[in-house]
Amino acid sequence: MPFREINSKMVEATVIPGQRLFSQRGAMLAYRGDVTFTPNMTGGQGGLMSMIGRRVAGEATPLMTVEGSGTVMFGHGGHHIQLIGLTGDTLYVEADRLLAFDGTLEQGTMFLGSQGGVMGMVRGQVTGQGLFTTTLRGHGSVAVMAHGGVIELPITPGRPVHVDPQAYVAHHGDIRNKLSTALGWRDMVGRGSGEAFQLELSGSGAVYVQASEEKL
Repeated sequence: MPFREINSKMVEATVIPGQRLFSQRGAMLAYRGDVTFTPNMTGGQGGLMSMIGRRVAGEATPLMTVEGSGTVMFGHGGHHIQLIGLTGDTLYVEADRLLAFDGTLEQGTMFLGSQGGVMGMVRGQVTGQGLFTTTLRGHGSVAVMAHGGVIELPITPGRPVHVDPQAYVAHHGDIRNKLSTALGWRDMVGRGSGEAFQLELSGSGAVYVQASEEKL
């Protein structure tokens, strides 16, 4: 794993010749060695469709391609950083919560409400969150950001986990997601967040939940 935790708000990455990392623009805090940072408009290894997905999700800022030989320290806005290791599986993460990740990971985009029917379409309108998540697949590590710390909740068959959409950070595994309302439509009038909506995750895997509902 090229990333190591310095503290809860900073990580350090080792950059090796011939390999690359991707980071959110503005995430570099300091570096040692001969390292270059180049805007990447194609959205990592996901190509054009990945970039289109990121723009639809409201993320117009390009990723930075990090290459060379040295070490780089990453952090952003004083947010808590969680390191997640992937061993061939797929991580689903809110695009604006990505801090940095291995260039070996294949990137894509998924409509998070796609498995939850029409209710998924109101997610961005009512909860203030995006409709899309970024997918990262393969072997490597990912650094994600959150407010107030992160807890990993296991998801096992027959025991789904219900998450406030604004507290959702990421999930991985063989998971089915469904966005539903916990209140009637009359009760939701004037409610912009909170328990009016719940994201139900079922199957086998884990979900990462942040301590605060504040949007990044």
